[in-house]
Amino acid sequence: MDITVDKLSYEDAKALFDFEKENRTYFEKMIPSRGDDYYNFDNFMIRHKKLLDEQNQNSSYFYLIRKTNGEILGRINLVDLDRSQNLGHLGYRVGEKHTGQGIASKALHIFLENLSKDGFEKVLAKTTKHNIASQKVLEKNGFKKLEVSDEEFVMNGEKLRFINYIWAI
Repeated sequence: MDITVDKLSYEDAKALFDFEKENRTYFEKMIPSRGDDYYNFDNFMIRHKKLLDEQNQNSSYFYLIRKTNGEILGRINLVDLDRSQNLGHLGYRVGEKHTGQGIASKALHIFLENLSKDGFEKVLAKTTKHNIASQKVLEKNGFKKLEVSDEEFVMNGEKLRFINYIWAI
């Protein structure tokens, strides 16, 4: 499947809101819930505008993973940017009906190519120890495992730990 990785825009709000609502239950199996307020469109729009403001200030990058027909397949972000170290923290998610198709790996590859052109030399990422698919996506794209966190946290009644990764040029 051909995909694009496009910078988030104001016009994406309704389609992104629908994508997030459609995948809420699936995402909440792997990451903490954003809470019920997030799924109220007015609240979502306030948050969407804040993300765009961050992006316009070059303090974060927010992108959508799309089919070439424009359908949203997922999201990919770089936040907590440290320009002095050419470093950022990665996050991504692919909708449930698009998993297992290599979309996350392709999107991350495109995203990293663009970041290296923008001067980024290091990207940090983390995933839970039980999220094998995410570990494979990161490792396929050249991320190296740094450590497994000593700290446990509970999500959906399960004790979990994070695995921390780094990608460096």
